[in-house]
Amino acid sequence: MQVHLVDGTYELFRAFYGAPRRTAPDGREAGATLALGRTLLGLIHNEGATHVGVAFDHVVESFRNELFEGYKTGEGIDPDLRAQFEPAERMTRALGLVAWPMVEFEADDALATAAARYRRDRSVERVLICSPDKDLAQCVRGRRVVIIDRRRKKIIDEAGVLEKYGVEPASIPDWLALVGDAADGIPGIPRWGARSSAAALRACGHIEAIPDDPAKWKFGVRGAAGLAGHLGTRREELALYRTLATLREDVPLTETVKDLEWRGARRPELETLCRELGDDSFLARVTRWLEPRDERASDGI
Repeated sequence: MQVHLVDGTYELFRAFYGAPRRTAPDGREAGATLALGRTLLGLIHNEGATHVGVAFDHVVESFRNELFEGYKTGEGIDPDLRAQFEPAERMTRALGLVAWPMVEFEADDALATAAARYRRDRSVERVLICSPDKDLAQCVRGRRVVIIDRRRKKIIDEAGVLEKYGVEPASIPDWLALVGDAADGIPGIPRWGARSSAAALRACGHIEAIPDDPAKWKFGVRGAAGLAGHLGTRREELALYRTLATLREDVPLTETVKDLEWRGARRPELETLCRELGDDSFLARVTRWLEPRDERASDGI
């Protein structure tokens, strides 16, 4: 079997800025939630997914904000988008899919934890992480754990990570620490760009293995003396940035592979949600419904 791990926050943001707006009967914006539901059903009906977990940032802030003041926050998020975080999670569960709403951790941490856990299951042939987020490239393992960009219909395995970023998956947190990641508020180090960082990490693997003395470098880059100067004075900052960029694999997820199997949508929950959102026609998209006994079993009854 294959396991699909979906970045629900990315899909919701993409839907909000790409799908038509729609006003619910109570006046709130609902277009992104409905579009998320359509894309999740498409993953099942059109792309053949059978075992699915969907991770969300229930709140934008996480433990990383306590480590670094400049880390990303929810400031500036459109209120119409922010108001759909909770309905998006409800939509996912109503469709009969496992939802992981993160508070202390981030959605990417949940995906990293799930990828690490399910790749060790012998019944799993491949884990597909559905997100273009470069942070998640660190989770890739050979061809067993891969990234899939559903929009571009492109799969990135370990060789693809090396081709795209110039480093192995294990070096992605180091690469992000050096280069920076504006989306997450990681500033990076002056003058260290994608190419110089990749060259250094291909040769050394990790930041701490890069010598302070550029004469000892076994890789060639332009402006080595200037790069070395910034590196030598910012070792402590780099350690912090790498910590921020390193995804956690200890999120307390309880679901087994079997729990991720899609067996149908939950009719009462989905009918209620669609009525609230003002789109009863959405129900016609569902091809399978959970039987009452299956709903009780999935609720632990």
